[in-house]
Amino acid sequence: MSEVLLEIRDLKKHFPVRGGISRIGGGAVRAVDGVSLEVRAGETLGIVGESGCGKSTLGRSILRLIDPTSGVVNFSGRNILKLNRSQMRAIRREMQIVFQDPYASLNPRYTIFQTLSEPLEVHGLFDASERKHRVYAILERVGLDPSYASRYPHEFSGGQRQRIGIARALILQPKLMVLDEPVAALDVSVQSQVINLLEDLQDEYQLTYIFIAHDLSVVKHISDRVLVMYLGKMAELASADELFANPLHPYTQALLSAVPVPNPDVRRERQILQGDLPSPANPPPGCVFHTRCPIAEDVCRREIPEWREVKPAHFTACHLVKGGTP
Repeated sequence: MSEVLLEIRDLKKHFPVRGGISRIGGGAVRAVDGVSLEVRAGETLGIVGESGCGKSTLGRSILRLIDPTSGVVNFSGRNILKLNRSQMRAIRREMQIVFQDPYASLNPRYTIFQTLSEPLEVHGLFDASERKHRVYAILERVGLDPSYASRYPHEFSGGQRQRIGIARALILQPKLMVLDEPVAALDVSVQSQVINLLEDLQDEYQLTYIFIAHDLSVVKHISDRVLVMYLGKMAELASADELFANPLHPYTQALLSAVPVPNPDVRRERQILQGDLPSPANPPPGCVFHTRCPIAEDVCRREIPEWREVKPAHFTACHLVKGGTP
């Protein structure tokens, strides 16, 4: 078994709410509220959940693109939340991100060569000749002609721009890459090409992925394990095969019931969740899912469920899951 590359303990990110003209009072939006997990070197951890569940905030907090409110993020044995700016800059070479929007994440005034060579310049790596060689090599590796280096982002399709985003993250040869819905803005035919590219790059460069997405079929295909989040909290965690075959949390069951089955003769009973997603600024007491849960009981409204292992390597936070069955 590979070593633990990333260890997260009780990670929280609360955004203060300031109200009115005086900009005082208001509490906080609990975007991420007590996430603890481990990611091993070389694996892909998928993170799924509805919009507003905290997926992207978790990914950005792990990289300290936004500073968490509290918790521990151990990367290669070092708590990066304790590092100063210069120490953090050195470790950022090993932690990179690919954003959802492949156009907004690229500077429209930079040529592709400038975009890809900038990380090398920032970290003081190589001379000008070697940087040029590496830019051309990484473009070719992600399936683009090196001659495209002189072009600007608006001259490319969405799929090509996302390949450029991947190349920018990869050029520093990181250990960990956070992929924040990297195919959500792409056509279905292009999605499969980008997913195949990511899988090939992972094998070639021994990368570790945190793959954030809405598309559960994509998550099942690429992930080793899958974390389901709801309102900033962890709902369920298991291997991809186990989670899709035997979902235990009622929220996970509802999510999976919405996945289309590519067989017209097979009909899946759709579980429609009632009500709206509660506000993360005012989460419900007890289990945060109880306001929409079809099987909620009184204990769910009173007590926060314990995060526990109900089957080997299968974790969930639900009062009503007993010995691997809800």
